[in-house]
Amino acid sequence: METILRGVGVSHGVAIGEVRHMGTAVLEPPAKQIPATEAPREQERARQAVEAVAADLTARGNLAGGEAQAVLEAQALMALDPELMADVDRRVNVGSSAERAVYDAFAAYRELLAGAGEYMAGRVADLDDVRNRIVARLLGVPMPGVPDSDEPYVLLARDLAPADTALLDPALVLGFVTEEGGPTSHSAILARALGVPAVVALPGAAELPEGTVVAVDGSTGEVFVDPDAGRRAELTRLAEERRAALGASSGPGATSDGHKVPLLANIGGPGDLAAALEAGAEGVGLFRTEFLFLDDSAAAPPKEKQIETYRQVLTAFPESRVVVRVLDAGADKPLDFLTPADEPNPALGVRGLRSLLEHPHVLAAQLEALAEAARGLPVYLEVMAPMVADRQDARAFADACRRAGLRAKFGAMVEIPSAALRARSILQEVEFLSLGTNDLAQYTFAADRQVGALARLQDPWQPALLDLVALAAEAAKAEGKSCGVCGEAAADPLLACVLTGLGVTSLSMGAASIAYVRATLAKHTLAQCERAAAAARAADSAQDARRAAQAVLSGE
Repeated sequence: METILRGVGVSHGVAIGEVRHMGTAVLEPPAKQIPATEAPREQERARQAVEAVAADLTARGNLAGGEAQAVLEAQALMALDPELMADVDRRVNVGSSAERAVYDAFAAYRELLAGAGEYMAGRVADLDDVRNRIVARLLGVPMPGVPDSDEPYVLLARDLAPADTALLDPALVLGFVTEEGGPTSHSAILARALGVPAVVALPGAAELPEGTVVAVDGSTGEVFVDPDAGRRAELTRLAEERRAALGASSGPGATSDGHKVPLLANIGGPGDLAAALEAGAEGVGLFRTEFLFLDDSAAAPPKEKQIETYRQVLTAFPESRVVVRVLDAGADKPLDFLTPADEPNPALGVRGLRSLLEHPHVLAAQLEALAEAARGLPVYLEVMAPMVADRQDARAFADACRRAGLRAKFGAMVEIPSAALRARSILQEVEFLSLGTNDLAQYTFAADRQVGALARLQDPWQPALLDLVALAAEAAKAEGKSCGVCGEAAADPLLACVLTGLGVTSLSMGAASIAYVRATLAKHTLAQCERAAAAARAADSAQDARRAAQAVLSGE
């Protein structure tokens, strides 16, 4: 008998197939004592295993490219952390085996992360994956991870580590479902990049028996267990209709009555350009420059390297808009040369623009590199600051841009509720706003974006979040300036219509979502989008807001 389970849909499409479970985590190694004479050998075993796992993660990242590469390289840095290795050596010296020393050292570090505020606690799953890989190598057992299968399947897991998600084979993994994670977790972002249907934050997902047939709708977040023939046919039809709409959609983003909504791409570097161009992106709405800085957390990259990277991106979009976010470090992206090591709550500490204003030479060098990279190119460069709280922040950033000789538009990201509430004041200093809905939701609801148990509060359909978007968009309209969305909310085709109705002037998303958003916008008039936006804001929950907007747009 069919059962319907509901999670959070994070990657569009429909997948129907048998369930396969993720490989189980490595078992805890036995706590046996080793003779002191064996300590050097065990320490060398541990070091070799750590280096092998770090190299494997880096290699996986190189194969995956794009955002996945940055995530996996960050995991490799976790494995090679010198303090962790020193702790492993200490534990071996007092009698632990290599595998037990690694297990216990990571457990101690795990507690530190879990207690360092919710934002840092979101990295615990990545840390666990690194530990499991090192211990598995030391024990000589298979790595935990994606199961081997000759037949296509739907993957179920408690959560998916970036190393597993990055190299999923879409020909075999039809879709995936996880118990944990949220709409802005690493796995969700990578699933969208791969084009694999996915549902996260589904309680009890890992308890479904191996071989059970499920139908996963990554658009609605519904998972149908043992769907009957009628349900399968209905979902297949819906999937075919969506694909047909995609095929018929091309050109600039616009509503059916011609209201233009430029559709831009979110990128992490030159490696993402090919997908953005192939998807028909009309420019770049978010160039996350921090990935360039994560290559070496001990020092900023040389200005020459920055210039070369920026110029590659700017050259790819001649006569188009390219919005560059200056370095957004801190919280879950700490940099040794920039980020305070002793903050009690990094998510609410010195991050983003705050960090750059404390290290003005880093900001100046980046802005000067951008000015040099853009010189002589026919591109519309726009540069924005992350974590702007008020007009004072906006003025400090605009002044820094002018001192660097930057010929570009200066903008502010709206990620803090104060920036939305005082958007008109901020717009006295800058020329555009860009809404980062991921962090805006996190700070509006005090809900860490990496914590699956709080997925309800991270949902971009929350009416309170839509109210803040409306405030910012209305302020920009009153000042005759632009207000885009570059958070993951823009990747939801239905929500894209609502955002358009709220007055948002452009939408930026991962390349894989552009066709879905373009096709959906093209089916509705601006007036319909405005009515759907009003209906969504009148609701009292994210679920009701989505239903209300859907009813308006479907003509029910």
